[in-house]
Amino acid sequence: MNKKLIGLLLLGMPLWANAGDIAAGKAKSAVCTMCHGADGIGTAPIYPNLKGQKEAYLNASLKAYKASQRKGGMAALMNAQAAALSDEDIANLAAYYSSL
Repeated sequence: MNKKLIGLLLLGMPLWANAGDIAAGKAKSAVCTMCHGADGIGTAPIYPNLKGQKEAYLNASLKAYKASQRKGGMAALMNAQAAALSDEDIANLAAYYSSL
């Protein structure tokens, strides 16, 4: 059996899960650039770099912000930003930033 398939099954990821749309993520990222930079590099030390982060991590992080599960730092700002995103938007943004 394919090792990738086994890995997906072990992680509990559904086989029908699709990666986000990179182009749509880039289009949606305009609001993110104020803090995270046009190239995914934070504009100040308090803003994390998103460029090259793992897609699953970015997806989970944005969903946690949307659910107000993250606290501290700039969480209040990110909770508000993420609340306006659909699950599709989150997947697209995660795909875009992980592709950089």
